[in-house]
Amino acid sequence: MTGKPSRFPLTLSSVVENKTRTPATRSGSGSPPATPTRTVITPQTATRNAAQDLNRQYSRPPAAGSTAKPVPRAAPGVIKAPAADRPTPLVSEAIRKAMVARVARQGVKDSKVLAAMEAVPRHLFMEPALASQAYIDASLPIGHHQTISQPYIVARMIEIMRANGKQGVLDRVLEIGTGCGYQAAVLSLVAKEVYSIERIKPLHELAKTNLRPLRIPNIRLHYGDGMLGLPQVAPFDGIILAAAGLEVPQALLEQLAIGGRLVAPVGARQQMLQLIQRVSKYEWTSDTLEECHFVPLRPGTV
Repeated sequence: MTGKPSRFPLTLSSVVENKTRTPATRSGSGSPPATPTRTVITPQTATRNAAQDLNRQYSRPPAAGSTAKPVPRAAPGVIKAPAADRPTPLVSEAIRKAMVARVARQGVKDSKVLAAMEAVPRHLFMEPALASQAYIDASLPIGHHQTISQPYIVARMIEIMRANGKQGVLDRVLEIGTGCGYQAAVLSLVAKEVYSIERIKPLHELAKTNLRPLRIPNIRLHYGDGMLGLPQVAPFDGIILAAAGLEVPQALLEQLAIGGRLVAPVGARQQMLQLIQRVSKYEWTSDTLEECHFVPLRPGTV
């Protein structure tokens, strides 16, 4: 963090050309690590199967017209996977727990975030052909040149957003880039209200299809231009961007509550994870954290 108030939007140079600060690596906090090594968070090709065949297994939600029994509404703070007609091979709760343990070893310390990652069945948000690889440490394709982010970066960004002056309380958060709906599901377990915007219509519909069987009551999905935010329901205690722009859109900064935190990748080829905090009506502070890699942030809808 610079410690000095500044106006926004940020320029790319203010984010990636500050040679006096060494970005933190996967430390689980905003403080500098003990060593200056940096790890680049990049999408990985899903070429290895890290899953094992265990007893308790889940499957994707039943298709329309299926004879499967209706899914009961989950209790608050609980995400219950739909009952399976046929088990999905090589997917189990134990595999998901192993993923969470790995994320913790990578530096994520927030117990509430780790519990949310363990509760959400990630394999239900991707195609059956990739379901057995849902819990490896990789981003995976979801179509339309988009990806589901790797588990570590999902947990890390939410952890950063929760490290606010309200002991982690998040009444209302905004996600830019719904994708397949996975991160929104994780957010629903750490925030009272989750609003998520997707600009690609087929992905917006995919997220609705994926989330509907889970019966999550506190998620509101919107199809629209994420760079404009949702001023009609602002302000937000936290905002997360799942795509990288050269700067953070001014509209999003203005929709951040005073004391709120915005976490976003910023940059083109070289991207840095950026934390922005609003300290007053006209002032924000910024903190450059670690290198990352996301799809580009684009305006409009398709």
